[in-house]
Formats: sequence, structure tokens, C-alpha cells
Amino acid sequence: MFAVIKTGGRQFRVVPDDVLEIGKIAGDVGSIVQLGEVLVVGGDTPVLGAPFVSGASVAAEVLDHKRGPKVIAFKKRRRKNSKRKRGYRDEITVIRVTEILTDGKAPTVGPRPKKEKKVEAAPVDGDEAPAKVAKKAPAKKAAPKAAAKPKAAAKKTAAKSDKK
Repeated sequence: MFAVIKTGGRQFRVVPDDVLEIGKIAGDVGSIVQLGEVLVVGGDTPVLGAPFVSGASVAAEVLDHKRGPKVIAFKKRRRKNSKRKRGYRDEITVIRVTEILTDGKAPTVGPRPKKEKKVEAAPVDGDEAPAKVAKKAPAKKAAPKAAAKPKAAAKKTAAKSDKK
């Protein structure tokens, strides 16, 4: 099953577990939000809205709030000694679609639990863990001798003096 939703002036085709970057919406990170402007609900029997499908919504989990890439607006008026440079970054919300709802149902899937970081205990002396041996860095090669260059320069000067 898929749906076409409208948010932030843009339209997105979504299926469950899609991750989207949309314009900023209200909601804390980790909370579930409902997007109500559903234009099409597809599947075995697609339903088209006029303009929206009544009773349909898309439940999504807010993953992150961030800012988009910088857009630079540079204006220059030639021969007028006038220029202006301004930057702008969009506010973005990253969401994961959890489910597509029809008939005015409420979301049943809650936010995913966060994964805990595994912390390994430091081995105590005399445990089974063998000590790691540090590898030595390879020896650096000696720099080539610079004596070859002065000889070549001496030959060139000798050749010039012979031509005269």
C-alpha cells in the first residue's frame, strides 16, 4: 500500500518505512505525527481524493530537525560598484513513515526504541584476553643524494664557455 501526501507545498509518494526530508513541522524528536493531507491511497483498490481522501492520514515518526544546504543569492550591478551576497538555509524535518491509515483510524505503531550503545568492560590483568602487540612502522627510505644536480649544472656552464 502506498499514499501520496502533500506537505510544505510539495507532494511525496510514501510507503511504510520510508525516510523523508520535508519542510519543518511541529513535533519533538521521537514523537509520532499525523499528516492529514492525503491525495491518493493506492493498493488493490486505489482511492483518489478531491482534493484529499476523507478519513485518510499518514503516521510518521520524527527522526531529526536539521537545516538544509546553504543557498547563496549573489546580486551584482555592473559598473555601479554595487553587490550583495546573502545566504539561506531551509529548516528540515526528517521523518520515517510508520503506517498509512484509512477510515479515520488512530496510529497503532509507536516510536521505535533507541538502540543502546554496547560498552565493553576493560579486561582485568590475567584474564583470557591476550595483550595486543603493536606493529612497528616500516623504516623510511633514505633521501636521494642531491649531488647529481650540481654536476649537471657544472657541465652546462662548461659547455657554454666552450661555445664562445
